Amino acid sequence: MSTSTTSAPPGSQDQPPARAAPRRGERAPTRSAWRRALRRDWQLYSLAILPLLFFLVFRYLPMIGNVIAFRRFEPGGSIFGEEWVGLRYVRMFLGDPTFWQVFRNTLWLGGLTLVFCFPIPIVLALLLNEVRRRSLKRFVQSVSYLPHFLSIVIVAGITMQMLASDGPVNHVLGLLGHDPVRFIQEPGWFRTVYVGSEIWQTAGWGTILYLAALTTIDEDLYEAARIDGAGRWRQIWHVTLPGIRPTMITLLILNVGTFMAVGFEKVLLLYNPLTYPTADVISTYVYRAGVESNSFSYAAAIGLFEAVIGLVLITSANTLSRRTVGTSLW
Repeated sequence: MSTSTTSAPPGSQDQPPARAAPRRGERAPTRSAWRRALRRDWQLYSLAILPLLFFLVFRYLPMIGNVIAFRRFEPGGSIFGEEWVGLRYVRMFLGDPTFWQVFRNTLWLGGLTLVFCFPIPIVLALLLNEVRRRSLKRFVQSVSYLPHFLSIVIVAGITMQMLASDGPVNHVLGLLGHDPVRFIQEPGWFRTVYVGSEIWQTAGWGTILYLAALTTIDEDLYEAARIDGAGRWRQIWHVTLPGIRPTMITLLILNVGTFMAVGFEKVLLLYNPLTYPTADVISTYVYRAGVESNSFSYAAAIGLFEAVIGLVLITSANTLSRRTVGTSLW
């Protein structure tokens, strides 16, 4: 009994199957996969609705109001201004000596906050990481985290009460033979008071991210460093700090992006007309110009200028970080 066979062309068995040519609907599988993931995990995706609405309503929609920086706005009139004035308000604040004073104050406060408030959580996290007694570690963490949960109003109130002319700090100075110091009324003390209160409020909370990053470092790296004869300081320098470097760079970029947006609420609560020469920043100046003086277009022009500088800073910091250390936000 014979079986008929069909002869194949020579060499056809060694040829791979032909690849289908790409079609116009090539991205369809990606969209279908996204739909399947959405149907499968819709509960998780639904959690993003409220945050997205928050950013849409309070972050993106208000950007439309920047148009009044180039239009003359009158209370009670159109929300987009009455007439086009171009760069009139930009030229006004660029030629205003008061604006350049508050601009310098903003640079000073932003720079001091970045220099002192950024590294202190790193140092605190490294110190807590070296503590072996769990009870002591938890106690220090709880005490350092607590100020973060206090509102800025309470923090400002505590700061003013502590530094008042008859407050505890001046009482201690009196026991040491010093005259009372008007910390709140003297312009020269405002930056120290502001940065000190900012460190007290944010240092403990900032250690959470670094402590979480420390847990991801491989213990074998420390073991190898000990075998090579490295002490605790060399282990921190060569193992711990490189291990948390991506977290440090990310937070540094975010802090640089908010460099110009110095804490409006705390400055507004702590400063007074006597400390305007060193305490008045762009955000408080915009508040007084817009809300108290009803110069909304002028205030919008200054706010837009501040936002543009912040955008340039965060973009530059991200680009510099990506080219130098290979870590960036985008």
